[in-house]
Amino acid sequence: MNGRVISLHVRTEKHGTPIPVAEAIGRVGGGIEGDVHAHRETRAVLVVDRSALDALGLKPGDLREEITTDGLPDVTNLPVDTELRIGAATLRVNGPCEPCTHIGELLGVPDPEAFRQSLLGRRGALCTVVTVTAPIHVGDPVEVLVRA
Repeated sequence: MNGRVISLHVRTEKHGTPIPVAEAIGRVGGGIEGDVHAHRETRAVLVVDRSALDALGLKPGDLREEITTDGLPDVTNLPVDTELRIGAATLRVNGPCEPCTHIGELLGVPDPEAFRQSLLGRRGALCTVVTVTAPIHVGDPVEVLVRA
């Protein structure tokens, strides 16, 4: 399973508006430099596929993801400890991002609970950066690494 990065975002505060960026620098053992979750160890980077956004009529960054991909429709359901090579960085999947009601509130949807339900199984994968040799860029390839 392979894809590519179509969008990168950072947020400087917890419920802040995602800011699109052309490149992102990974922090080993954490997330993306400049992002509010950069120092976290497990819920550091959210990776969401475009297919989930398209199904819900959303645009990149709406689900507060740092990395939006195209070509990985099942990213939410990747097994824990799967690794994703994203450009010159490798991320480890910690598990699926469980949908919360406040995401609907942040987006101003009429029924946050119905919106939360619509996200089940497609909110994305929570990851931690494990290696990095250069920034991640929009357009970079994404490869799901098969573990032996």
